[in-house]
Amino acid sequence: MDLFDFELNKQQSKKSPLADRMRPLTFEEYLGQEQLIGKEKLLRKAIERDEIPSMIFWGPPGTGKTTLAKIIAETTQSRFIPFSAVHGGVKEIREIVKEAYDQKKFFQQQTILFVDEIHRFDKRQQDAFLPSVENGTIILIGATTENPSFEVNSALLSRCRVFTLEALKSEHIAVMLNRALRDNVRGLGNLSITISPETISFLASAANGDVRVALNAIELAVNSSEPTKEGVVCVDEKMIEQALQKSHLLYDRAGEQHYNIISALHKSLRGSDVNASLYWLGRMLEAGEDPLFVARRLVRFASEDIGLADPQALVQAVSAYHACHFIGIPECNVNLAQVVVYLAKAKKSNALYQAYLEVQKDIQALPNLPVPKHLCNAPTKLMEDMGYGKGYKYTPSYQNKEKAKQDYLPNELKDQKYYKE
Repeated sequence: MDLFDFELNKQQSKKSPLADRMRPLTFEEYLGQEQLIGKEKLLRKAIERDEIPSMIFWGPPGTGKTTLAKIIAETTQSRFIPFSAVHGGVKEIREIVKEAYDQKKFFQQQTILFVDEIHRFDKRQQDAFLPSVENGTIILIGATTENPSFEVNSALLSRCRVFTLEALKSEHIAVMLNRALRDNVRGLGNLSITISPETISFLASAANGDVRVALNAIELAVNSSEPTKEGVVCVDEKMIEQALQKSHLLYDRAGEQHYNIISALHKSLRGSDVNASLYWLGRMLEAGEDPLFVARRLVRFASEDIGLADPQALVQAVSAYHACHFIGIPECNVNLAQVVVYLAKAKKSNALYQAYLEVQKDIQALPNLPVPKHLCNAPTKLMEDMGYGKGYKYTPSYQNKEKAKQDYLPNELKDQKYYKE
């Protein structure tokens, strides 16, 4: 880096967004995720011992996935290489792996390769990581807002630990906002700003667990305000609403409102109330709920409350999930509205749901009933001699279905009837 590069970086750092400047640098500054990095937690111990595995952080936006990866690199004194899933290809991956190998060989320094939005990698890109992750040349830390089980290929997933990050609580966000207002170097502490505790609390709640949203909003509100003659910037709730570009809706994606409203949607669908179903759907989407969360609940509802009374309900729900995945927000709102109306109007039946509950009860009561021998395969002579497969009737060979009858359940449950139409 020459003198001009240094000055450019310095200027960019000063002008970088508040959310970036206020990014925590140590575990002491980091807020939330105590279930992962609390003092006696497994991940925290592994980091402090410099024995970290390759891992994937899964959680909503603004929960600290990138920040945690950087803190891990700093704590373990590892090289931190951010990699773009959009702009980087297999060639770039190979170059990074070669550099990591040389760094480890000559300087005994580990390389952490951080891939944000790892779910955007195609299979070929993901496969390129496999050998170097497996032999320890690099430690891969991926971050994703999508379920890794669906978006990361199984070979790579099996070589990584998945850690789930939770949406930040409003009190965490309030702490970060107050910290930003006080900090003279990285924050807004060099300005004279008046903002009430109630407004801070309002913004912390309206951010819906995303600290980046909160910091961006307060920075915009401050920068857009005309100071008084005394140079004081006054920030109130109305300005915060404008900075958020939407009115505040009482909806906490990790709290009581989240569960209350999804419950209201479910019960409105069950009661075949189309209008109420659309309303509760709108309450979630307009407040910023993840449409894929809603779509997943609708897929469940299609089998739990409709089932075979209308088999097309599941097809509609799964199609809506894929539509949301393809086009995202806000356009997918009409796809969800379509399936919500369909499910509300569909004939209802919980026979499948009740049938499976009965199955669960029997398995809990009698967990290890043996498979009847006539249903077992006999791939070896010994198993054949032991009676495996003996007496099994191959149903398609029987024209008389009465003669093809045989028991398929364990003897203790042979008269059990689960599905009741």
